[in-house]
Amino acid sequence: MRALFAAAAMTVTALGLSLPVQAAGGGASLETPAKPVDPNFARAKAMIEARDYKGALPLLQQVVTKDPKNADAYNLMGFATRKSGDPNGSLVYYQQALAIDSRHIGAYEYLGEAYLMLGRLPEAEQQLARLNSLCTFGCAEHRQLKAAIADYKAGKRPTN
Repeated sequence: MRALFAAAAMTVTALGLSLPVQAAGGGASLETPAKPVDPNFARAKAMIEARDYKGALPLLQQVVTKDPKNADAYNLMGFATRKSGDPNGSLVYYQQALAIDSRHIGAYEYLGEAYLMLGRLPEAEQQLARLNSLCTFGCAEHRQLKAAIADYKAGKRPTN
């Protein structure tokens, strides 16, 4: 089967044809070209990976000012706010991400983690239930929130 696929791919390449690829972000049409990434979004992501959460926030604010329907940017704003020590302040960003994209699994996971930081276990468990319904075959976000809830119940409180 692999040999057949490889042969087909080489034929397509040799003929100079291209196949449509799914755009990043899931749920996009196969024919939809990927939306260009805002350079501020890319810089903010890199800053978050480097744990410069507060530095990433102004860049993300610029992203949502230009693109108010960017659920990923709101989700990262929530993450950066929570990791900066303000879990309560992060809630509004996660909720905005979910208002834009009700299937944003990252926002459900992070919202659940914020609720755990605030000692609101029942609300964290609601987010886990939502992830359970969205992740039919399981997903990392579901596993991570489930583990965080188990840790919380075992007395290990989440930190920034």
